[in-house]
Amino acid sequence: MTPAPRTTSGLPEAPADRTLPQLLARNARTYPHLPALSWQSADTGGWSTYDWAEVDEHTRHLAAGYRALGVGRGDRVLLMMPNRPEHWLSDLALVRLGAVPVSVYGTAAPEQITHIARNCRARLAVVDGAAQVAVWEPLLSDGETPLETLVVAEPGAEGGHFPYAALLREPVPDGFAGELDTARPEDPLTVVYTSGTSGDPKGVVLTHRQVLSNALALDAVVELPPHVEHICYLPFAHIAERMLGIYLPCHRASHVHLCADPTGVAAVVRKVRPAQFFGVPRIWEKLSATVRGILSLMPAEQRKVIDEAFEVGREHVGYRERGETPPAALEERYARVREDVLLPMLAAGGLDRVTWAASASAPMPLDVVRFWAGFGIVIMDAWGLTETTGVATSNSPRAGFRLGSVGRPVESVEVRVAGDGEILVRGASVCSGYLRPDGSVLPAVDDDGWLATGDIGRLDEDGYLWLTDRKKEMIVTSTGKNVSPALVENALKEHPLIGQAMVHGDNRSYLVALLVLDAEAAPAWAEANGVPVDGGPAGLVRHPAVLAETDRAVAAANARLNRSEQVKRYELLAEEWGPATGELTPSLKMRRRIIRDKYADSLSGLYQD
Repeated sequence: MTPAPRTTSGLPEAPADRTLPQLLARNARTYPHLPALSWQSADTGGWSTYDWAEVDEHTRHLAAGYRALGVGRGDRVLLMMPNRPEHWLSDLALVRLGAVPVSVYGTAAPEQITHIARNCRARLAVVDGAAQVAVWEPLLSDGETPLETLVVAEPGAEGGHFPYAALLREPVPDGFAGELDTARPEDPLTVVYTSGTSGDPKGVVLTHRQVLSNALALDAVVELPPHVEHICYLPFAHIAERMLGIYLPCHRASHVHLCADPTGVAAVVRKVRPAQFFGVPRIWEKLSATVRGILSLMPAEQRKVIDEAFEVGREHVGYRERGETPPAALEERYARVREDVLLPMLAAGGLDRVTWAASASAPMPLDVVRFWAGFGIVIMDAWGLTETTGVATSNSPRAGFRLGSVGRPVESVEVRVAGDGEILVRGASVCSGYLRPDGSVLPAVDDDGWLATGDIGRLDEDGYLWLTDRKKEMIVTSTGKNVSPALVENALKEHPLIGQAMVHGDNRSYLVALLVLDAEAAPAWAEANGVPVDGGPAGLVRHPAVLAETDRAVAAANARLNRSEQVKRYELLAEEWGPATGELTPSLKMRRRIIRDKYADSLSGLYQD
């Protein structure tokens, strides 16, 4: 193979032909003292930071420790830890060694862990503490799983297994530098397992070239300051955080702030005041519900000033959405309300410096997008899959946006819609395929290179993609009507009382819904409306005033839907769905089958006269 032409910096001339170790070496050489990674001490709450030179040195020693445990080029290594430095640094150290890190969701069920361990054939796993050891330990004696060694990150939780700290006590052998940083662009960089909304997770193989192609495509649509900070709180097993929290920071030489507990992300945002913030739709929904709850308790005069400021913000965003320059008078009004009203409110939550706000993973409710537009924040909705290395289409402050759409294709892919509405993608950032237990890769694309995504949508005349739903999740009623459950669910969730919704009606003559009371907004609504909250959510779902308001919310949603999409009956639930209880994936997507099974009696009852 002919070596790729090099620049004077030693990097290949074609940026997509670079590898992650080459980018790490460039950062250590060119930006040695720029901050790379910050994390909070579990004991003191204070922050520690490594610069890029320290990351380079630490990962070199860490790679030597993994090499002493027998990890070599091409070996897959499982990682099940929260967003702590041991996870981030191990990931990079393994890549420098030529190994392939594979992160596993911390909320994965034991059977999913077993499936992943058997599928990827890893001999070593790095886990967080005693709770994870208890789940992984049985696999060491499982005849169908090649797992041999557990490395335990938490000091004192080893239980006879290898302590993480001992990795750094291994001496770096002579000549070890020759074993490092030899990855080729076509080599696997990671395997990311799908979240398993239906069936077993699949291991998606992604190469250095595919990841760097996507990184370059994202840079073309996103305007950010140099070396921008990123708050890393989503799991590393999610392709979005792999890109945003590991690969893009190496590409951009930016600063990652780890947030090990996602419930604490709001406090980290207030401290860091980031220029960029990414959240899956559920995160933005919860943030907007919290702000709306606070606004509902404000005096009428104060609320009137804020509502007027929101109208100015939305009008200003409307001009930008149409690609038009706002009139001078509007620009002046917007500058005034932004300075006097909007920025102080955003500063209270640490969002006053945000220039790029984004979402992906599921359709974003339009009312949530328009709520944040009132602040002047445009959530740039994007779309993609693990198989597309994350983002395949995106709205962009640089290239244009349409609220409600998921934007236009990024430069690394092309997109088309098949005759049945399924979205197809091909290009440089589409994955190699799915990992088989024998180490081979099952292609994910057809003979012409097209990936069938399973999502349904349409492309408008300006090239913007509009999502309808997942192909497998479309409801077909007994009258033969096709219904998008996400469209109906987002309409229902526009009312602040309703935090989550699942519509049901396959092969039925009408739709019913399970609605979940919003844990943040419902108490604020109850207090504002004189409804006692001492009984908690369980008391609220039975209160006549809450039920009457929910009736009005469902009626308002139905008024905007056609007859086949309207919800005839519903049940209001008190307990929020989440990954820990199984109704959501770790990336906060609904597991519809799990919910249907769990609430089978309730759903059946909604169809009884």
